[in-house]
Amino acid sequence: MNHQQLKRREEKRNIVTIQQGLMAVELCAYNGALELSLKDVLAVIKPVEEDVLTRARVIRDFRDAVVSMPSLKDATVEPFGSFVSNLYTRCGDLDISVEVPNGFIISETKKKHKHKFLKDIRRALQLRELARNIQFIPGARVPLLVFQSNHRNISCDISIGNLSGLIKSKFLLWLTEIDERFRDMVLLVKEWAKSQNINDPKSGTLNSYSLTLLVIFHFQTCKPAILPPLYEIYDGNITSDLKGERLDAEKSIQDICSANIARFKSSLRNANRSSLSELFLSFFDKFSQINQQFALCTYTGQWEHTRIKIRWANKDYSLLVIEDPLEHSENTARAVSDNGYMRICRAFGVTSHNLRTNQDRVSLITSVVRPQIKSLCISRSAGGIPSVLPQISGFETHPSQNNYLGRPVTTVPVNQYQLNTGFDTRSSQNRYSPRLATNVPENQNQRQNMGIETQTPVNYSRSLTSTINPQQATSSQDQQQWRPKNFNRWE
Repeated sequence: MNHQQLKRREEKRNIVTIQQGLMAVELCAYNGALELSLKDVLAVIKPVEEDVLTRARVIRDFRDAVVSMPSLKDATVEPFGSFVSNLYTRCGDLDISVEVPNGFIISETKKKHKHKFLKDIRRALQLRELARNIQFIPGARVPLLVFQSNHRNISCDISIGNLSGLIKSKFLLWLTEIDERFRDMVLLVKEWAKSQNINDPKSGTLNSYSLTLLVIFHFQTCKPAILPPLYEIYDGNITSDLKGERLDAEKSIQDICSANIARFKSSLRNANRSSLSELFLSFFDKFSQINQQFALCTYTGQWEHTRIKIRWANKDYSLLVIEDPLEHSENTARAVSDNGYMRICRAFGVTSHNLRTNQDRVSLITSVVRPQIKSLCISRSAGGIPSVLPQISGFETHPSQNNYLGRPVTTVPVNQYQLNTGFDTRSSQNRYSPRLATNVPENQNQRQNMGIETQTPVNYSRSLTSTINPQQATSSQDQQQWRPKNFNRWE
């Protein structure tokens, strides 16, 4: 090789180096813009102290109405779900379980009795004029009473004896304490799902619990992992183990989970230092392609073939399977319909593409939030965040649509909602208050959808039946140690 050839080769190397440097600079600038955009969104949707106190008043008023009925005079009111798990947004709903006394032993309230109690509660709310848009939903998997409070329009879901939902809420709360990015991601993903109209099991899409499990799975399959397989936190079926004397059962679960979480946190050697924007990008890259033959299992932290469990292989579960890690036989995505599945697929695919192409902050925010939130984000720097969010059509989801979840990091202590609420704090009754949950595990409860809205299928820019090479789905951020082979469907 002569001198001229060596010189040309060196010039080519220099050009490649310069191009790589420019690409790195552009990527850093893009990630910086996305990071700032996500922070703007979080600043708008995270609760402030007034939101906590508002929910406290709603709970207190509801409790007073419940105990005014002779059939429920000894009942206790126990919030759970998003408010307890620390994953709710400013417009999040309230999940409340009314616990009917039966000594100290855990027992199942018969469905017909639940119906009666819910009707009594409906009557009490009407007499006290505390609520509007009251709906009794007896056909749900968990019978519900849903309404909007007259005080600040808080959407509420009321159930009877929902012990599994209570303990699941605590499990999720505990997970939020492992890494603060988990809470932020859940809030962002929930807002994104609402903006895409795929966070409504009644219309055949995903409930909030399923969305949270997607985030957990993403954090389990990053490199390095942020969260462990959930069997490392509780190796068993929590809802099955919740039996016998209630205080003992809860204490046993709490002790096991607390010890295992402490062990996981202390054993971390190679911490994942990805920014929130990097995790957000790789989340959509990861779930823009999924094979229907595999179930997402946060219990094991990996994909499992649906043939492993006969129940998953049933036609009812043929579209999308997201295993409930605390109630293993349950598919939290069981409500997803054919049309809903297509909408979910399209939302992930389009968002993944948009996030990789949109560069300015307004475009980035537009890709992931509802128009109302976008307006608040843009005006945030000018006038700050209003203490009371404006009433905007579609901004609040009805409680029956938001099956579970949510509460982000706030500047308010988790237990502050209990201040001046007048709750009975006897340990045998108020077992699932956020005050106690600060050192207890949690998760959420899921609900069955009561009807599936059928719509015209969306035309995809990419065929749902095309064969996908797993390599194509790997994020440039190296976030995805996650996918089984032979993918032929994307979702």
